[in-house]
Amino acid sequence: MALINPSILSADFARLAEEAKAVEGADWLHVDVMDNHFVPNLTLGVPVVESLRKATDTPLDCHLMIEDPDRWAPQYVEAGAGSVTFHAEAAAAPVRLAREIRAKGARASMALKPATPIEQYEDLLPELDMLLIMTVEPGFGGQAFLDIMLPKIRRTRALIAKHGLEMWLQVDGGVSDKTIERCAEAGADVFVAGSAVYGAEDPAKAVRTLRDKADAATAAAGWGCAH
Repeated sequence: MALINPSILSADFARLAEEAKAVEGADWLHVDVMDNHFVPNLTLGVPVVESLRKATDTPLDCHLMIEDPDRWAPQYVEAGAGSVTFHAEAAAAPVRLAREIRAKGARASMALKPATPIEQYEDLLPELDMLLIMTVEPGFGGQAFLDIMLPKIRRTRALIAKHGLEMWLQVDGGVSDKTIERCAEAGADVFVAGSAVYGAEDPAKAVRTLRDKADAATAAAGWGCAH
């Protein structure tokens, strides 16, 4: 079954506890951490993650769009994140970092910007629980989905299958009821959706709609996913 992770980047930051409750049917809550250096935007950090952890039972999926994740990522596990994603372009020692995240008890994930090829990281895949393919340039919510990322998703799914891995394949950027089926058909099984969820009249219903569409597309594609 597809996993839907609403992004609180599109939520009302003044009402985060309520916004988290509005999507309680979601699988994970996606938390975008930006430092205004790695990407040109500044969002929230460790204290907000700690507060969110107390406010919701939905596990937290922290996406670190920051410089020096080798130093900071472990703190997000300690703050309560169940999954921590660092960027391949920012990590100095990705294997060591992934192992440290896992050792602290969270799922280790690595993200790739649109222009970063997956092939050079093939040997690292067994060290990861999830790989995130950005389907927009990271930094801001509400951007249009980049169709040119679909072949990259397919190639990544093929590499996961080649190595017999159980890892998840996440997409983030422009995911909506208009684009999620293409992502699922290509091989993604975890979907970050911001404005498509929090911009809807009923966010919980939007989550269910997205999941149904992704599951139907996955079944039709035949590659399957199991969580």
